[in-house]
Amino acid sequence: MERTIDPDREQLSRVLKQVPQDTPIVMVNLLRFRDEAVYPDGHGAEPCTGAEAYHRYAQVAVEKIREVGGKPVWGGSVQASLIAPPEEAWDEVVLVQYPSIGAFMDMIRQEDYQAAAVHRTAALENARLICTVEGQR
Repeated sequence: MERTIDPDREQLSRVLKQVPQDTPIVMVNLLRFRDEAVYPDGHGAEPCTGAEAYHRYAQVAVEKIREVGGKPVWGGSVQASLIAPPEEAWDEVVLVQYPSIGAFMDMIRQEDYQAAAVHRTAALENARLICTVEGQR
């Protein structure tokens, strides 16, 4: 399975075009943590597990989510997969609601969010971030 952690400009642009601008969204986060977080050279973060690094990120992210009018909806640890390829395994699932895709984009552009996102990148072995809209196809 290809390692996918951070969205690129093309992915962000595509989502902005596909998702209705004035509609609440829920982001589905599928997370697989590294055994040990991998920070960029010279970052200076204390060594820790991927789960611990993600917690560092989440402390800032939850504050930023609330600032843009969003809220964490649900989170839990994955116990087993009923329908999934054997190589696709996740540690946690997190659902986060935002008032719009624009609010989400505003959040990820913030300087302090970007500074915290280094912990997310260091934490994750793999991830999926899926934008959903209730009741729409």
